[in-house]
Amino acid sequence: MGITVNPTISRRRLGAELRRLRELSGMTTQQVATRLLISQPKISLLENGRRLIKPRDLRDLCGLYGVRDQRRVDDLMQMARESGQEGWWNAYDDIPYGAYIGLEAEAAAVRFYEPLVVPGLLQTPAYARAVIAGTIPHATAEQAGTRLQVRMRRQDRLRAPDNPLRLWAVLDEAVLWRVVGSREVMREQLDHLTHLSAQPHITMQVLPHEVGAHPGVSGQFSLLEFADATDVSVVYLERFTSDLYLEKRSDVRRYSDMYAHLQAQALSPDGTRRFIEEAIRAYAGPGSWPDARALSLPSP
Repeated sequence: MGITVNPTISRRRLGAELRRLRELSGMTTQQVATRLLISQPKISLLENGRRLIKPRDLRDLCGLYGVRDQRRVDDLMQMARESGQEGWWNAYDDIPYGAYIGLEAEAAAVRFYEPLVVPGLLQTPAYARAVIAGTIPHATAEQAGTRLQVRMRRQDRLRAPDNPLRLWAVLDEAVLWRVVGSREVMREQLDHLTHLSAQPHITMQVLPHEVGAHPGVSGQFSLLEFADATDVSVVYLERFTSDLYLEKRSDVRRYSDMYAHLQAQALSPDGTRRFIEEAIRAYAGPGSWPDARALSLPSP
């Protein structure tokens, strides 16, 4: 059985190594571009893992950076070949966030804050179908079906028997009360959340409305962390037309601090579970919405 290769991660690792070699040579990206008669943005894209590198370009860069060890060149060439392979998500057309899926597939842990809807990794099929229909109204039935298939397959990481994805979710209280699909769909979705929150590798917290202004008011963000120390953590900001990936250590540190504040202000995991159970009962009948203050416990 062959070893599964993640092309997104291979491309990031190769880019990081090329950046290291360039910095050791004392050259700027503009100087490299001038010497090789290529554009400076191309060098930046290669070093950021955003562009596939051709063997000829890699050979030229190795020569320019003074890499003489043939075994080292061969290792870099192997990384380039791996980065050119396709991940499972490439089999699906019209998936604009393939880069994110590649990072998520390799991540050891993901921490995210979501202010509007249940995140894709935690959605039931019925809820996901309603979210896709509501957020992409122009999608054809085939396109919506493809999005749903990809979303459900991403959840395999949570069920991996040997190395499940470690997940920490902070959900704004509005996520529970925004009726996506129908009240019955919401009941099923919230029941699913209580089941997931009981898993040892999944932690869930609800951020009550009464908290007021908080570091997450600017919108959704995710922090992806990797087991390999050479892989830099990534901040992912989902946007409607183009997503943002932040990898500078100062940016990652800032968002990590923001997340720590959100965790401290949110209900504890036990309080969150009770709050969601009360919400399920509210959706089941004409009862009033639960009071977050009555369910609050000290946060970890």
